[in-house]
Amino acid sequence: MSKEKTAQVSLVQELFQPGLYKRNQGRIARQVTFAALAIIIALGCFRLSQIWVDATPAFRFGIPGALLVVGLWICYRLVNISRFADFLISVEGEMAKVSWPSRSELIRSSIVVIVTVIFLAAVLFCYDLIWNELLQALGIIS
Repeated sequence: MSKEKTAQVSLVQELFQPGLYKRNQGRIARQVTFAALAIIIALGCFRLSQIWVDATPAFRFGIPGALLVVGLWICYRLVNISRFADFLISVEGEMAKVSWPSRSELIRSSIVVIVTVIFLAAVLFCYDLIWNELLQALGIIS
């Protein structure tokens, strides 16, 4: 129980710390994660302001604006919480280890996948036709 209490206190403390955790590590992963979360928050606040069309301008834009500021702060702090930041740092490290295909290899592999999907779709279409005709001949479906 004391571990849960300590974890909650440390989470609250980390949300209100202005500093960055391991600021030079995992920058790209953190920035992309923050940008994705910020876009989600901004779209939600925009939608909220669109719902309240008949409200006063202070209410229509004030509440979503305040939620936007709070949401962006939480997103900024979230990517700097030690456990989550360590995860993003390790994600960026693993992404650096990936061997990315060349353009020609990517095109060849994509063509193989597309042709395979089309072939499998044709096979399933034929199976569907055969079963449809068989079941109609037996009188199971009309």
